[in-house]
Amino acid sequence: MQIAHSIEDLRRLLKPAKQRAFVPTMGNLHAGHLELVKVAKQTLPDAICVASIFVNRLQFAPHEDFDSYPRTFANDCALLEAQGCDVVFAPQEKDLYPEPQVFKVHPPAELADILEGAFRPGFFVGVSTVVHKLFNCVQPDVAVFGKKDYQQLMVIQRMVHQMALPIHIVGVDTLRADDGLALSSRNGYLSSDERARAVELSATLKHMAASVLDQLSGNLASDAAKVVTQIEDEAMQSLRDKGWQPDYLVVRHQHDLSVVTQFSDAPLVVLGAARLGSTRLIDNLEI
Repeated sequence: MQIAHSIEDLRRLLKPAKQRAFVPTMGNLHAGHLELVKVAKQTLPDAICVASIFVNRLQFAPHEDFDSYPRTFANDCALLEAQGCDVVFAPQEKDLYPEPQVFKVHPPAELADILEGAFRPGFFVGVSTVVHKLFNCVQPDVAVFGKKDYQQLMVIQRMVHQMALPIHIVGVDTLRADDGLALSSRNGYLSSDERARAVELSATLKHMAASVLDQLSGNLASDAAKVVTQIEDEAMQSLRDKGWQPDYLVVRHQHDLSVVTQFSDAPLVVLGAARLGSTRLIDNLEI
């Protein structure tokens, strides 16, 4: 496995490649990231597999955890090499942003200013900008992302489509611990007591999904908006009663994250974000 810190070194290493598969990360890797690398290699077996490690300041608000976000570069590289990754792109800020990044990608408000975007203003501008720039650096044929960041995956898919980028985006199901907690780099912030309770978020989403399916079977199309709102409100209160601070727990359409106004055969997704102690966790469940 080779490591490139500059864009020039990366392009030199990738010049012979006929195909490239790409997994962008912010490091502090866990089994979920390694599953993305595995899928990338399976999707394009003959491609050079590239993973990036870059903590992107543009997607952090001033009060968020940019400075304290765990940097575990040596361990990350060992894990990637064991998984069969060929190249790690690990630029410093001065390498990827040698001057202020005044050109930015602004995704549409109806997709990027809801849910995560509502609670983290500017987040998807930062994500879209860095991913677009990483795509330009790597020029992949395939790029692989986890579905845990459901809205992020959708934003990237739309960006690739509208910008006519010749990249196939692959979404990978969320990898979970044995108790159901979605794997996340931020799980490391949890105390032992909080880690034991963290599964309450995924359990709440499962309960919401079961409630939705129960209502679907009852053909309550005319009452859909009211029913969904009640399910969401009860879930929010349930987590609050358990000591969480939920930002949102919602039922949305999978294809565009729009509000559910009537029940149909259109696939749905339950999404949630909540804070347990000082740690903010997100999760989702497709219905």
